[in-house]
Amino acid sequence: MTDHQLDSFDPAVRRQALCELAPGLLAAPPAQSENVNLHFHSFFSYNAEGWSPSHIAVAAHKAGLYAAGLCDFDVLDGLEEFLQAGELLGLRSTVNLETRAYLREYADHEISSPGEPGVTYIMGAGFARELPAGSPEALGLADLKDAAGRRNVELISRINPHVPDIAVDYAADVLPLTPLQGATERHIMRAYVNKAEERFGTPDAIAAYWAGLLGKSVEDAKGMLGKPSLEEAVRSKLAKKGGFGYVQPSEDTFPAVDDFVNWVLSCRAIPMVTWLDGTSSGESDARAMLECLTAKGCAALNIIPDRNWNYSDPEKKALKVAKLTEMVEAADELGLPINIGTEMNKAGLPFVDDLGGEVLSRFKDSFLRGARIMVGHTILLRYAGVSYVDDIISHRSVRPEPTAIAEKNRFFEAVGALPPLTADVATALDNLGATQSLTAIKEAAERGSWSV
Repeated sequence: MTDHQLDSFDPAVRRQALCELAPGLLAAPPAQSENVNLHFHSFFSYNAEGWSPSHIAVAAHKAGLYAAGLCDFDVLDGLEEFLQAGELLGLRSTVNLETRAYLREYADHEISSPGEPGVTYIMGAGFARELPAGSPEALGLADLKDAAGRRNVELISRINPHVPDIAVDYAADVLPLTPLQGATERHIMRAYVNKAEERFGTPDAIAAYWAGLLGKSVEDAKGMLGKPSLEEAVRSKLAKKGGFGYVQPSEDTFPAVDDFVNWVLSCRAIPMVTWLDGTSSGESDARAMLECLTAKGCAALNIIPDRNWNYSDPEKKALKVAKLTEMVEAADELGLPINIGTEMNKAGLPFVDDLGGEVLSRFKDSFLRGARIMVGHTILLRYAGVSYVDDIISHRSVRPEPTAIAEKNRFFEAVGALPPLTADVATALDNLGATQSLTAIKEAAERGSWSV
């Protein structure tokens, strides 16, 4: 088995590679840690290493992660692959979806998308089954993917006139870089880099082209060839603010937050607030932002911890940690489970956060509690038809009382704290049916062990 097979665009090849690996991995299990990463992007949107959901599950197992979560942009294409890989390897697993949306109440404020007032990243968490074909939920998911594709095509149409020597075609040059056409802006940048290599051929000629376009010396440009820094520089020049293809987003560019939240709830998944670092005007008051979004139905919070403490400048680090502390405390007070991860959609990002480190150790209990709740929700929804947001769906206009939220959190956490599901336990739960599975899961949570 090679990484190439594990990352093949052919699902049958990936599955065979995973099944060949599994016996050896299970025979010599790694030491278990208390680290979690519930925010891995895969090659179904963009992973900097080109990893498939199966590859992510293998890497998470090898690292002894307590729990791992898939999170792709605008698609759920890796859902069954990742959850089944988790069951095969004995890995606590969840599946999320991320997109960008427009928050009208914050139209005059930057939130989590720098320089773009009103625009926020937002997630749906804990999708547990593929959406039934033709259902309103499946059609809503297709709309997300289609809208992303239209934005991609429009971006290319704005860039191409400025770079005629390396103009790309979306269907011919970008989509083949993805397994199921879940292309992102980063795929587009890779296509332009690939086109330059094809068009100019030699390193000297390629470097000369990029030097002229990027305003760098030929020597500097040559040093960037084949490195992630080149794609980042190209992205800045072509797609980011001030670049050839950039246009300021408006209320019509992305779906409304309310519409996205309603779609996530219709899937019985968990609408999830995302948070950058607390330094924008929209995020400056953590509690106010959370209250605004929970009133719409959001019931959890996503944080990328590495961007909130890992700085050499002591003043910047102190500010970021203070903001992180403020947000974690606000989420804990509201009873919101916290989902964390590192994304891995950009070169250089860590594989996992160290929750035993000097800074993050103080938040470890909150982060582990959040991971257990997410895993517990996934198990309960997948096998017993019970969702963490059932009470929100039933009483949209009334936020549950703190005691009710605390009780719900304890139950879902207890399920998520169970030993990881295995393929045998998962099959047994499936065979029981939803009602009996719920009884079996409750009894297992009380015992702290599976016996199905």
